Amino acid sequence: MQGSVQGSPSPSEHETVGAYALGILDDAEATAFEAHLAGCEWCAQQLDELAGMEPMLAALADLPGSGTPAIGESLSAKPSPRIVDRLVDEVSERRAAKKRRSFFMLAAAAALIVSGPLAVLAASGGDSGGETPRTLAANSAQSVFESLQTKVSGTDPSTQVSGTVAMQEKAWGTEAVIELKNVKGPLKCSFIAVGKNGERETLSSWSVPEWGYGIPGATADKGKLPLYVQGGAAFAPDEIDHFEVMTFDGKKLVEIDA
Repeated sequence: MQGSVQGSPSPSEHETVGAYALGILDDAEATAFEAHLAGCEWCAQQLDELAGMEPMLAALADLPGSGTPAIGESLSAKPSPRIVDRLVDEVSERRAAKKRRSFFMLAAAAALIVSGPLAVLAASGGDSGGETPRTLAANSAQSVFESLQTKVSGTDPSTQVSGTVAMQEKAWGTEAVIELKNVKGPLKCSFIAVGKNGERETLSSWSVPEWGYGIPGATADKGKLPLYVQGGAAFAPDEIDHFEVMTFDGKKLVEIDA
């Protein structure tokens, strides 16, 4: 080694070089190592030799028996087999942790979809993709609306928007589907439940295309069909005072007493 090298590093410094090359140090550890690297030629040389090894180590980590001495012996003597074994193990642990996090996130999302209040939009007028309620599954918002017995309606005298809310009690609160007519677009709207205690909960949000929904004199056939939006609130049905449909800029389109 050249005279500028600051001695032979300890095994822990070897491992820090490998962890830094793999990018698995936290911010504080990386900063500390970079300060050490600035004055250590040996670590700089090792870092150059380890550059680009992560893809190879990741592939090895997926092989049966990864992390064993056999893998270390099959690689170059620079770095030593013991260091390579440690790096392979680190990659294996890192990839396994990533897979576990992905699994738990997927499981949580599935649980939310199954048990939580849904926000399902079924645009009766269809969209640019050509879908209509006739092509939607049987559990679409319109089908749920038609299956529920409790319904309340209202029409705003100013906007002329009319709405009917069908609802039923659930263990988690209230499932509700609103049928809207005479809604002109383009707009962005929210379906809101207002509790008797004054609290407000947004059940769902959506966009109204330029052709609108439920407009009797619409030139486009899809604009004549009403809109059905499904959502859920934590309120029990007897805790809800009324429902509102509001635009994103704060205009109330219709209010419906519960």
